[in-house]
Amino acid sequence: MNCKQAETLVAAYADGEVDALRNYSIKKHLLGCAGCAASYQSMLELRARIRTEVPYFVASPALQARVRAAVGAVRASVRPQSRPTSDRWRWLTGGVLAGCTASVFAWMLGTTVLAWRASEDFAVAAVSSHVRATLNDHLIEVASSDRHTVKPWLSARLDYSPPVQDLANEGFALIGGRLDYLERRPVATLVYRYRQHTIDVFVRPETSRAPLSALRTVRGFNVARANGPSMDWLAVSDAEPAVLSGFVQRLAREDISQ
Repeated sequence: MNCKQAETLVAAYADGEVDALRNYSIKKHLLGCAGCAASYQSMLELRARIRTEVPYFVASPALQARVRAAVGAVRASVRPQSRPTSDRWRWLTGGVLAGCTASVFAWMLGTTVLAWRASEDFAVAAVSSHVRATLNDHLIEVASSDRHTVKPWLSARLDYSPPVQDLANEGFALIGGRLDYLERRPVATLVYRYRQHTIDVFVRPETSRAPLSALRTVRGFNVARANGPSMDWLAVSDAEPAVLSGFVQRLAREDISQ
């Protein structure tokens, strides 16, 4: 077996879905090919991660009915075969379609949940950064209430230009900004003052449209998140949840105007 042949069988081998002869051939190939072995190992790690991180849901009767209806509609669109082979093709088509439907559904669910998990991890990292900056007295690197000062300072250090707004007339005064490194990437952080509360707002290019938590609590801090037209906005503070959520949504609604 060569690499091209193995490439099409590694996934099936990882799932235990190859016959005995191919199982032996690909196993022997993996022992002598570092590249294919690495691909195989990556699939095992992905499968383990999905099993660990993706919650298991039992399909509701309504969902089962929709899936059966979709499969039935596709079956009905398949042209009937000649009499001697019609039964065989009906069985094969039904099995393949059901398998494809289940695989696509599992892939969509896994992708969505992993995206959700990545965003949740980002929220935890943002809270850690907020705490670290507060304890180290390093909340602000560029101190200014003028967005025309803060925005150029951040833009010069990033590969994107974050929108910057001062909402002092609404009770949220811009007091500066800083550069953070979250998930090994630089991220713009805007710092606001609301009454006696400090609010860190992490701004990065929009990364996902998966359904994500808009408001949660991490280590005693409230975390509010919103999608703008071009950016993801995540605010961390000990301010009231409703206040923080309304504030970050207000920023997100107008990010494109900056």
